[in-house]
Amino acid sequence: MSLPPRRPRLPLRARWSAGLATAFALALATAAPAAGGKARAAEPPYEARLAPYYGQHLDWHPCGKPAPRPAAGRAAAARERGFSCAEVRVPLDYADPGGAEVRLSVARKPANGPGERLGSLLLNPGGPGGSAVDFLTGYAGEHYPEAVRARYDLVGVDPRGVGHSAPVHCLDGPAMDRWAATDLTPDDAAETAALRRSFHGFADACRSRTGELLGHVSTAEAARDLDLVRAVLGERRLDYVGASYGTYLGAAYAELFPRRVGRMVLDGAMDPSISSRRLNLDQTAGFETAFRAFLRDCARHEDCPLPAAHPAANRALAAFLHALDRAPLRTGDSTRKLTEAQATTGILAALYTEAAWPALRRALAAARSGDKDGTMLLSMSDAYYERGADGHYSPLMAANAAVNCLDAPAAFTGPAAVRAALPDFEKASPVFGRALAWTALTCADWPHRATGTPHRVTAPGAPPIVVVGTTRDPATPYRWARSLAAQLTSGHLLTYDGDGHTAYNRGSTCVDTALTTYLLTGTPPTPHTTCH
Repeated sequence: MSLPPRRPRLPLRARWSAGLATAFALALATAAPAAGGKARAAEPPYEARLAPYYGQHLDWHPCGKPAPRPAAGRAAAARERGFSCAEVRVPLDYADPGGAEVRLSVARKPANGPGERLGSLLLNPGGPGGSAVDFLTGYAGEHYPEAVRARYDLVGVDPRGVGHSAPVHCLDGPAMDRWAATDLTPDDAAETAALRRSFHGFADACRSRTGELLGHVSTAEAARDLDLVRAVLGERRLDYVGASYGTYLGAAYAELFPRRVGRMVLDGAMDPSISSRRLNLDQTAGFETAFRAFLRDCARHEDCPLPAAHPAANRALAAFLHALDRAPLRTGDSTRKLTEAQATTGILAALYTEAAWPALRRALAAARSGDKDGTMLLSMSDAYYERGADGHYSPLMAANAAVNCLDAPAAFTGPAAVRAALPDFEKASPVFGRALAWTALTCADWPHRATGTPHRVTAPGAPPIVVVGTTRDPATPYRWARSLAAQLTSGHLLTYDGDGHTAYNRGSTCVDTALTTYLLTGTPPTPHTTCH
């Protein structure tokens, strides 16, 4: 029900159906990630207790051993394409490094030349919950800018609780189907209670199926893990590209270890200083901006299924969603119908990238036509949640909630607080505001209290850090990039005047040239650089 932050593993222009599964970038409805409190750089005595971890050696082997679903099918292909894999041991609890351990999954694609090797470049595609290992082996290892692949070993590390690194587990497939279909716009006390039970049941399942790890998957802990990985890779500094939530993880690392930052790109930036409520409200407005951009584009096509004028389009879409609340549509799966919640998820998912707009036009046309076929919208919702054809879900949503609920206090503590905020959310987005306000209850019943608080991140002593913002980004609004770049003592803002979520390696020669130059030379873009 909550929508997590991610970016594409596959080029969406070429493969809509596969790319949508990982195209989206920020948790619309879960609590805002924060940098784990007012952290400071780790002191040498603290690190001395971690010597067994910092001194470990990696046992690299060809990727291809059996991996947890749903990524196992990529394993053989990854082996054949020159990827190597390893595990890194990290302490479950950094306050007790002699206790239990977590094993992180790491994948590497060596630099392929020509030119001098620059070191390891760690990549994080977002989430929280997106697998960096799958992003590397399924996309970046072959489709990242050629000049970057030539000079850097590309490295993907699944954060603790994510992907192949001791993933958080919550609901099984049938229970997830019910959870994703739950009404997100309750009309009365009974529907409100049902929604609250759904959130509580999800949290309780996470607690019972994940155990002690559930309280140790915060971004602050993941940032400390990154420093261990940096060390065991033999690098003096961390070179890093983070997208969406990955920008928050990168900022947390820079705050903890500013003098170990190398060349760092934060693309589709989050603002660590804002509250969970503000994050959700800003994102609601961001999706409204993206929806209006979609409508302007839609009006130029004969197959546009919505009125050209924005108010009329809002009324038409709202009426369609309200009708689904009463009567879900049939789909190609005889056991599942398209509910209002799933249709909303599918629509919002398509707003993450303009490459998905043609498919959204077709999906809305099919659902609103005489056939009333909800198959395409259900498929978009399933792809967003990473639901496989066999009904199995990846751990994405479980990790997304687990990380976000630790990183900052919940946006709302109960239904009364949501109702009081509804006017603000509906003003931000007349169609989507109500659903996005209610999904912000995700963390209200979480079994672990938040360990982080929103605050400014300055990272004094860090070298230039490039922050990238897209002006009509639905999931990480442009104002967040401006704010983060201003907070960081060494922040440099690169603006992309365009649509979609994140900007690097998405088709802009201007953006790609500026960021690739920075990664290869360390020279950031000139101040006030804007790409169109």
